[in-house]
Amino acid sequence: MRLTLKQITGLKVLLHLAGLLPLLWLIFSIVQGTGFSADPAKDIQHFTGRMALKFLLATLLVSPLARYGRQPLLIRVRRLLGLWCFAWATLHLVSYALLELGISNLSLLGSELISRPYLTLGIISWAILLALAVTSLQKFQRKMGTRWQTLHNFVYLVAILAPVHYIWSVKVISPQPLIYALLAIILLAWRYKKLRRWWSK
Repeated sequence: MRLTLKQITGLKVLLHLAGLLPLLWLIFSIVQGTGFSADPAKDIQHFTGRMALKFLLATLLVSPLARYGRQPLLIRVRRLLGLWCFAWATLHLVSYALLELGISNLSLLGSELISRPYLTLGIISWAILLALAVTSLQKFQRKMGTRWQTLHNFVYLVAILAPVHYIWSVKVISPQPLIYALLAIILLAWRYKKLRRWWSK
């Protein structure tokens, strides 16, 4: 049984809620000062980063599900998931800049991003997501032609860099970053032939 347009619309509503409700919870927790450890700045950074990773993995999952589940309309939710991924990645970057460095030290952001390799991976990932978000509109797809798909294939690079950034950023050995990395590897392995063609160009 294939999904209908009405069901896809309902799914989009649910996915928007999946992106919005955690944000509302985060705002509520910040205002109330509850739900955080002794280092709330790190908690907020990790929460926003994990949400970005979750939406990144969900975005990568859409194409295999649409193809092997024979649900072509499912592709219509991919852009939505990608934009939520970018939104959470932006919150992750902003939380680092404001909570880790502080407003008075924002001038240090550039040097920090360059001097710390794990931050360099993070900002590269964010810059790619920015490019993908800006060009996600259909008018860009029409104007760019085949170059559009080439550009959007860089999401696979983000799927490599972002989990490495997470693993590198934590100070203690934790299974959670490794789980995200494993899931990313599985989703990339699912596209082995496509990735091989892309890298060989």
